[in-house]
Amino acid sequence: MSPVILSQLHRTFRALSYPGFRIYAVGQLLGTLGFWLQTTAISWLVLELSGNSGTALGWTLALQFGPYLLFGLQGGKIADSFDKRRVLLLCSLGSASVTAGLAAVVLTGHIQLWMVYVGMAAFGSVAVVEGPARQAFYSELVDREALPNAVGLGSAIFNMSRIAGPALAGVLIALTSTGTVIVMCAFIFLGPALSCAVLLRRSLSNPVRRDAAAGGIRDALRYAAARPDIIAVLIVSLLVSGFTFNFALTLSMLARTEFETGADSYGLLLTALAVGALAGSLASGRRSTRPSLNTMLASSALLGVGTLLVGFAPTLWSAMALLAPTGFAMVYYAQAANQRVQMGVRADFRGRVLSLYMLVFLGSTAVFAPIVGVFMEVYGARAGLWLGGIVGIATPAALALAKRAQLKRRAALGDTAEAPVPALAGETASA
Repeated sequence: MSPVILSQLHRTFRALSYPGFRIYAVGQLLGTLGFWLQTTAISWLVLELSGNSGTALGWTLALQFGPYLLFGLQGGKIADSFDKRRVLLLCSLGSASVTAGLAAVVLTGHIQLWMVYVGMAAFGSVAVVEGPARQAFYSELVDREALPNAVGLGSAIFNMSRIAGPALAGVLIALTSTGTVIVMCAFIFLGPALSCAVLLRRSLSNPVRRDAAAGGIRDALRYAAARPDIIAVLIVSLLVSGFTFNFALTLSMLARTEFETGADSYGLLLTALAVGALAGSLASGRRSTRPSLNTMLASSALLGVGTLLVGFAPTLWSAMALLAPTGFAMVYYAQAANQRVQMGVRADFRGRVLSLYMLVFLGSTAVFAPIVGVFMEVYGARAGLWLGGIVGIATPAALALAKRAQLKRRAALGDTAEAPVPALAGETASA
C-alpha cells in the first residue's frame, strides 16, 4: 500500500491508535446498534397501537427527549463532577433495565400506549446523564489533536449502527415481533457497561483534573453566555434540530401513509439516510482544527435543501436516493456544531457546556416533534419534511445575514478586529 494511502487512512482513523478509545468504541458500537433497533421497533409499535397517528409518534419522541429540557444541565454537572467511566457504566445498566421492563409488557400482551410513553420518558431520563458524559469522555481517551477524529469516529459508529439497525429491525419485526426486538435490545445495552468496566482498570490518555473553582450550572451558563460563537451554535441547533432532525417521525409516516409499505421499507429509508450519514461522519472526522461558523451554516442549509427534496420524492426508491446526500449534510452539520463546542470550551466546563448544547439539540425535539406530528396529520407526511427543509434553509441564512450586518456595523465604526476566543485551561485557544 502506498505511503499516501497509509497517511490518509491514519488521518481518518488516528483515534483508533489509542487503546482506551478502541475499547470504548466497541461498547459504543453495541450500544448504538441497540438504540437503533429499539428506535425502529418502538416507532412501529406506536403506529400499530395508535392507528398510524403522527401525533402519538410525535409525543413518543417528545417524552423521550423531554427530560433534556428538565434535567439536561444537571446531567452535565454530573459528567463534570464524577468519573465518567462509572457514570457511563451505571447509565448502560439503567437503559438495559428500562428496555427489559418495556419488553416484558409487550411480550405478555399487556402493552398500552401510555406504557410506551412512560418507558420512553424513563429511557430519556437515563440519556440525560449518559449523553454529556459520553461526549465529554472523548477528550479523556485521546489527546487534543486527535479529538475531532475521535468525535467523528464516534459519529461514524453511531451511523454504522443507524445503517444496520433499522434494516435489521425491519427484518426481525417481519419475521418475529416488536417484543422480540426489544428483548434483544435489553441484552445489547449491556455491551457499553462491559467496556466501561474494562476501562475502569486502565489509565486514561488525557484525564481531566476537576477544578472546584469551576463552579456549578450557573457558572457554566455565564461562561456560555459570554461566548457569541457558542450562542450561534445553540440558535441554529434549536431550530434545525427541532424541525429537521425528526426523521424517525417523518420517514415512518412517509413509508406507512404515502408509500403504503411496511416496516422493512421504513428500515430501508433510514438505512439510506444512514449511508450518507456514515460518509459525513468520516469526512468530518478528518478535521484537525475547529470548524468555522460558515462550515456549520453551509452544511445546515444543504441539509434543509435535501430534506425539502425528499418531501417531493414520488417513489420509495427516489426518496432513498435523496436521503443519502441528505444524511451526509445532516451529520456534517451536526459534527461541525459539536466540534465547535468540544474544541472551544475549557476542559473543566466541557461536560456542562455540552449538556447545554445537548439540551438545545435534543430537547428541541421534545418541543417541536409534537408540532411536526400534528402538522403531518393535517397536511400529510410530506408536509413535515417540507417544514423541516424550509427551517433548515432559513435559519442559517438568517444567521449569515445577521453576521454580515454586524460586520458592516463594526466596519463603519472602524472596528475590524475579530472577537477573541477565551483561552482554554491548559489548552491552546482555537481561532
